[in-house]
Amino acid sequence: MDFKRLEQTLKNINSFSEAGEGINRLAYTDEERQAADEIGEICKKEGMSVKYDSVGNLIARREGTHPELPAVAFGSHIDSVYEAGAYDGTLGVAAAIEIIRSLNEAKIQTEHPLELIVFACEESARFSFSTLGSKAIAGLLKKEDIADLQDKDGIFLRDAFQKYKLHLDKFGEAKQRKGAYKAFFELHVEQGPVLEEKNIPIGIVTGIAGATRFQLNIEGEASHSGTTPMGYRKDAFLGAAEIALAIEKAAKAEKSVGTVATVGVCDVEPGAMNVIPGRVKMQVDIRGISEASKKMVIQKLFQSIKDTEEKRGLIIHHTRTNDQAPVVLSEEVIQELSKTCDENEYAYQLMPSGAGHDAMNMTNLCPVGLIFIPSEKGLSHNPKEYSSIEQIAPGATILKQEILKWAGVADRTADKIQSLP
Repeated sequence: MDFKRLEQTLKNINSFSEAGEGINRLAYTDEERQAADEIGEICKKEGMSVKYDSVGNLIARREGTHPELPAVAFGSHIDSVYEAGAYDGTLGVAAAIEIIRSLNEAKIQTEHPLELIVFACEESARFSFSTLGSKAIAGLLKKEDIADLQDKDGIFLRDAFQKYKLHLDKFGEAKQRKGAYKAFFELHVEQGPVLEEKNIPIGIVTGIAGATRFQLNIEGEASHSGTTPMGYRKDAFLGAAEIALAIEKAAKAEKSVGTVATVGVCDVEPGAMNVIPGRVKMQVDIRGISEASKKMVIQKLFQSIKDTEEKRGLIIHHTRTNDQAPVVLSEEVIQELSKTCDENEYAYQLMPSGAGHDAMNMTNLCPVGLIFIPSEKGLSHNPKEYSSIEQIAPGATILKQEILKWAGVADRTADKIQSLP
């Protein structure tokens, strides 16, 4: 593979970004759709058939010598959070493109078809709903989950779909049948410090944490900050602060199993210096590998809501906006990835993923492998996110060899990869 070309592909995709610090390429925006179109054109030039499904996933197919066989799929996402880094998701897509180019240049034909998937709306940044595209492909998307989604500017998801000639009412058409894929692979930056600190080039993911999310609407009473005595106040923000501290304490009590809790959004109204906050909209993210541990933190959240209502005279409504169970990845794939690392003399670490990925939904359809490479200082969702090309190369190499192993090489003289039965 040409790793300099891979690096240039990454830069080209990241040229599609709204102005601002870092990468700003949110789901279903002009920048994200234009980047997907650019990738589609690249794939067409490489002889692949290209289509968008009903929710905006881009699927590029390279036929195998046996088109009737299930495809070996690989890819990631290109949408970002606000002020994001250049590698999260996009690296997996750039590496997938380079693999296709290298196979074409070497005239290597696979027995199984290959499918490069660019998933839509992996990040929850815009519509507070994550991995929408892969949920649709895996048949895990529900109409009631997405019907009324809107972004912070009041734009509904259905209107964003209409703008780009997508079909929210036809989301079910994106679903793939079980058996359509032999396996799915995703290459991703670790988004944590473990691999870099241990100087290990490859992480083989064993399981992915499940996220449960809530929106809290806290109703207090707005009043004058100078004339309302402390004992008479119904301060919605202070109620929110107590709840945030309570779930932090609950998550810390579960640190042995890695459960975490975050308050990522806290909108205070009316938002004036001299007015006691009367309303707060708050979003809570609780995630972990252990479902029992996660449920323990959720129970503490509910208890803190009840206690805060009673203590401060507030009314608090909560809505569960997402509830995903932890996912265990295929033991067979883990073993095969480990063998491929050993054959290439790459050290590797078996590790869980605290972040969600499209790979977790694809387990509903086929065996899945998720490969991590080191992230500098563990930073991600940050403009300073960085992985060097020297760190990317081993991951891309393992990804390519594993894809060939599962897809089979039609001309056995063209490559030494031994395919799986």
